[in-house]
Amino acid sequence: MERVALTAQVREKAGKGVARGLRREKRVPAVLYSHGKSTPISMVSKDVTKILNVEGGEHALINLKLEGAKDSGERMALIKDYQVDPLNGALIHLDLMEVAMNEKVKIPVAVHITGNSIGVKEGGIFQYGLRTLDVECLANQIPDNIEVNITDLKVNESLHVRDIKAPEGVRILTDGDATVATIQPPISVEKLEAMLSAAPAAEAGEPEVVGKKKEGEAEAGAAPAAGAKGKEAAPSKEAAPKKEAAPKK
Repeated sequence: MERVALTAQVREKAGKGVARGLRREKRVPAVLYSHGKSTPISMVSKDVTKILNVEGGEHALINLKLEGAKDSGERMALIKDYQVDPLNGALIHLDLMEVAMNEKVKIPVAVHITGNSIGVKEGGIFQYGLRTLDVECLANQIPDNIEVNITDLKVNESLHVRDIKAPEGVRILTDGDATVATIQPPISVEKLEAMLSAAPAAEAGEPEVVGKKKEGEAEAGAAPAAGAKGKEAAPSKEAAPKKEAAPKK
């Protein structure tokens, strides 16, 4: 896994106004969590975005240098969660988790599909199951992704979590019966036409207005929930990356 060095400034104040001010200064408000303790910090937005835009970057081991009156020093940390603006894709909040090199951590890791399956060559349709797996390992053993080879997968066959060989030092926590990939049989033209003709016409109506999360809500003191990363935002030069890597040919 990648190791990076970042500098963070300890914040004495928190709140919506402070967060807005930091963003105007091209800094991202963040929180460092450590064994029940939380430390408000801020970091240069472009430095964090650069890491997130690298494949596997969100699992990078960060050598975090804290600058501040009380909590200065160096810490080892992982990115626990992040949020982006739904309108412009800019990074607006970051949660980090302090780790010790001799302690195991539990973290989701992306599934990376490789190989061209026999079933697809015969006309079958590849279908994703799980796109991430929960794993447990030491911080310096976190893989960028878990490779899953589907070369031998035939039509009507599935590959399950129990079929995956984890990297050395990594234990997969996800249920072994969960499906990671399936090769579905091809659909005939006649069946497809029948399905389309049987589908009811969509009723016209007014468009639904999706509520936008108010800016600054990320400053709440609740512990971060893994997986809520707001990745559906429009792309921009500081947009966070999509988690999934394209399958290798």
